[in-house]
Amino acid sequence: MKKLFFLLAALIIILAIGQQTKLLPSINLEKLFGGSPLSSLKKIPELTEKQTVVYQESVITKVVEESLPSVVTVGISKSTTTSNVYQFNPFDPFSPFQQVPGTTKKVEQNIGSGFIISKDGLIITNKHVVSDTETSYQILTNDNKKLNVKNIYRDPLNDLAILKIEPPAGGLKALKLGDSSKLKLGQLVIAIGTPLGEFTNTVTSGIISGLGRGITAGSPFEGYVEKLDNVIQTDAAISPGNSGGPLLNSKGEAIGINTAIAQEGQNIGFAIPINVVKQLIDDFNKKGGSFERPYIGLRYKMVDKQTAILNDVVEGAYIIEVIKGSPAEKAALDVEDIITEFDNERVKGNDNQELARLINDKKVGDRVNIKVWRQGKVLEKTVTLETYSQ
Repeated sequence: MKKLFFLLAALIIILAIGQQTKLLPSINLEKLFGGSPLSSLKKIPELTEKQTVVYQESVITKVVEESLPSVVTVGISKSTTTSNVYQFNPFDPFSPFQQVPGTTKKVEQNIGSGFIISKDGLIITNKHVVSDTETSYQILTNDNKKLNVKNIYRDPLNDLAILKIEPPAGGLKALKLGDSSKLKLGQLVIAIGTPLGEFTNTVTSGIISGLGRGITAGSPFEGYVEKLDNVIQTDAAISPGNSGGPLLNSKGEAIGINTAIAQEGQNIGFAIPINVVKQLIDDFNKKGGSFERPYIGLRYKMVDKQTAILNDVVEGAYIIEVIKGSPAEKAALDVEDIITEFDNERVKGNDNQELARLINDKKVGDRVNIKVWRQGKVLEKTVTLETYSQ
């Protein structure tokens, strides 16, 4: 019996060596021996772990290689003048204090990130990155080309902006856009941007840590803040200056725009879902590439039917804030009003983008009838939509 065992073992070794050196024809050893000897080798934990690590590294490097040509750095270019100063001159007894005029100098600084969404020169970034209307903006491409921003379209509803540049001679590569409605907790993500406005093409990776978060976004460079709902949380390292850069999935598709970090903790970053961006791009294209968009001037939260019943209110758009000087303020809409109808269309509370879509279907200058619920009473208001400008 022992001799038979050793003979079988020797046969296995000879067959394996023969197949490696191609001296013997290929033989399916697993099939020959019932699958047990080689199947057990494949299940060794160390081998599986190594395969997983190598796979993850190859995914990240491939995504970065394909995406970098589409990621850009956003910079400012402006002139600053120092105040006049007075200097003491002891050799002039009649006028010892003399005024020295301030000096003017040009300031160029990278402040954020963005990525190309069309080869004809459209770039998406955060609104807070380009909030200064008195500043000229520049784009630095991955191959170090500097391009001036010709026009800026700032979204009144979200912390987003579309920048228009003249495409360079070599053209531009648009980044693929994914579907943020299919995201899952724990999913691998990759962030690319210019943290601290200094380190271009910085790559970090992590996972999706949370979905549907509510945050306040802002920029230390521009002093601008905005409250955002339904954003993606990630533990991929995101720093000031990453704002506007893409959050990518393992397919190399943008599934979000990096927007903010939590100052109270580490490895807590946030991104606006890419489906919000896709809606913005669709609206932009429908208007023939126009930066004009109807604006009502509200921040609101949708109240679905079940929530309305539990709180003894009605379904619709619950107004959280009325922007000063906006069409909503002029029409005497107020905080805690609930918009139930917009131009004879019922506002459904189970869709966060319902009211936004109804507004976007209108044109600047349209007069719209709105029904609001206020403390048990239904009121009718007329709002004249205006152009958003900031």
